Amino acid sequence: MAKPKDDTVKTKKTKKPSRIKQMWQVFQMTRRYDSNITLVLLICFFVPILVSVALILFVPGTIFSAVLWVLAGILLGLLIALIVLGRRAERAAYAQIEGEPGAVGAVIKNGLRRSWRGNEVPVALNPRTKDAVYRVTGKGGVVLIAEGPYNRVQRLLSDEERKIRRSLPTVQVTHLIVGPDEDSVPLWRLARDIRKTKSTLTRQEVVAVSNRLNSLQSTPVGIPKGIDPNKVRAPRPR
Repeated sequence: MAKPKDDTVKTKKTKKPSRIKQMWQVFQMTRRYDSNITLVLLICFFVPILVSVALILFVPGTIFSAVLWVLAGILLGLLIALIVLGRRAERAAYAQIEGEPGAVGAVIKNGLRRSWRGNEVPVALNPRTKDAVYRVTGKGGVVLIAEGPYNRVQRLLSDEERKIRRSLPTVQVTHLIVGPDEDSVPLWRLARDIRKTKSTLTRQEVVAVSNRLNSLQSTPVGIPKGIDPNKVRAPRPR
């Protein structure tokens, strides 16, 4: 027997915000942490237009070519403004979680490309101070990222490198420290500094080294209490 339809129950599909609305939300979020973003975006947008107008004035041409120059300036200005907004928004998003336990894990989870293999869960953790060491593997070898003050994380870094050297003595190991010290790596720059490490491994070697290190990690280390890296994502205009 057919079940009668209930007109009172209606399933409403949640509409996704439009791209313009998404960009506006990203801009509003970024403006709260970057007071200069409005001026920067205006400069990025209008400078290419002014350059195109200058070319029209100093380079003879037809009306059609002048219109094309103006359109090109507008499109280029819009493109540059969107790129700058995306980068500033990413920096603002990381500024919200900088200094929190697990912030480095959020960068590893969301900020690295597929050529790098890593986990948002630290491989070493000091339960008392919440200092942690994370590990990623890529063409630049193994990168150990410490989260905490320099004088407290040195021992954790040394212990982890010693474990790696026992089974992989020829693999390059790089140390990066994200913390309150002046010479520490800012959180927003971490992914870029990881990618800048000199390539020493092929793609097949990266997989082999990563699998070898994962097999040595017998006991998983719990993530420090704080932010949830899976819920932190730098918003980008689409």
